[in-house]
Amino acid sequence: MTEEEINNNRGIPVENHTKLSIQVSLNGLSFCILDTTGHTVIQSESVVFAKQLTPYAILKRLQQLFQEHKIDQSQFPEIVVVHRNNLFGFVPAHFFDTGELANYVKFNTKILANDHIAYDEIHPFGLVNVYVPFVNINNYIYGLFGAFTFKHHGTVMVESLLNKHTRLRSEPIHLADRQVHGKEPVCYVYVFERQMDVTVIGQNKLLLYNNFSFVTKEDFLYYLLFTLEQLQLDTASITVKLFGDIEEDDDIYELCYQYIRNVAIFAPHALAYSLPDSHKESIDFTVLNAL
Repeated sequence: MTEEEINNNRGIPVENHTKLSIQVSLNGLSFCILDTTGHTVIQSESVVFAKQLTPYAILKRLQQLFQEHKIDQSQFPEIVVVHRNNLFGFVPAHFFDTGELANYVKFNTKILANDHIAYDEIHPFGLVNVYVPFVNINNYIYGLFGAFTFKHHGTVMVESLLNKHTRLRSEPIHLADRQVHGKEPVCYVYVFERQMDVTVIGQNKLLLYNNFSFVTKEDFLYYLLFTLEQLQLDTASITVKLFGDIEEDDDIYELCYQYIRNVAIFAPHALAYSLPDSHKESIDFTVLNAL
């Protein structure tokens, strides 16, 4: 197949101009295809399950999703799979030892003796994320496409936000933005599929990253306020930026605004890729930033 040939089923080039990013979790699936020449997302889809599924059931749903969009009939020069779960633990690179992988996560979550444990190194921030990936998903992707890259969603989240702070630190900062991008800590909360990822960054360093499942808006507020309390951060001065599946008129936002002085909606997508209107509702932050 030459560089001029196109997959006529979807109109997506199969030469070296596209990248595929896939996110897999017990609560849903999502993917996006990026046109690297135009730096534009050309296809995306997100599926939220009515209830948590098993890894076996997730694989079946992923196969159906690929067949529906003819992903399994396409070729991609670069593929990234993002594993979204709470089976992880961050370790300072200085103390990291590949012989102690199970010990890094066994105190945070329940693991089995036969679980495969992987890790992501986050350069240049001196962090290692140790986690348990969905092995059956990796095997399926490898069977379809061959070699690919896989990461934990916490790796993508933390690395993306830290890179943003590092970049902004080297640029001129308006006085109004000095607290957000300067020395004062900033708390980012990503909302997706009744999950909240809390990332706290101060002086371009990771102070905390954690993931919580919530049902009610009160659950959400409890986890957020508890996190700030543990880090001894004042709700009257800390900046909290909410993003993902949340808007200013949501009940969660309105409740947070009652207890936290500086809370706002964060729009990170505009910083990176061009998103057609048809994709803005289905795109996911970690899927987009994994590429």
